[in-house]
Amino acid sequence: MTQNMTLAYKNNSIQTASPAELTLMLYDGAIKFCNIALGAIENGDVQKANTNIIKAEKIITEFRATLDFKYPVAKDFELVYDYIYRRLVEANIHKDAEVLTEALSYIREMRDTWKEVMRLNRVQNATGPKIQYVRTPQTLAMAE
Repeated sequence: MTQNMTLAYKNNSIQTASPAELTLMLYDGAIKFCNIALGAIENGDVQKANTNIIKAEKIITEFRATLDFKYPVAKDFELVYDYIYRRLVEANIHKDAEVLTEALSYIREMRDTWKEVMRLNRVQNATGPKIQYVRTPQTLAMAE
């Protein structure tokens, strides 16, 4: 019963989340999968490491696929996501905890930056013109 309630809560959280909150959830998921993979590498569980690194790779791929290049910042995000993705692939091929830790640090940095964008957006919405999320949560545009 408790497991069903937890699943229902998670599904409701996803279905009612804003695009910004969904982006944050994806970052958190990538971090979680990298952490699981790190533990698996340490324990010699190659399959578990592979499975979880691939999950993180898919999240980064999704971020890349949803970039809106009509905004100049998208090019910067593309470069960062490309680098993170390549490091994840390398970590997976060699089951290299050091390389995976590096990728994880960049994902955490991107997540922390995103949290700050969300915070600033809340402050901005309370005090001035609203910042709207345009098409994808990774790109912002001012709307007056």
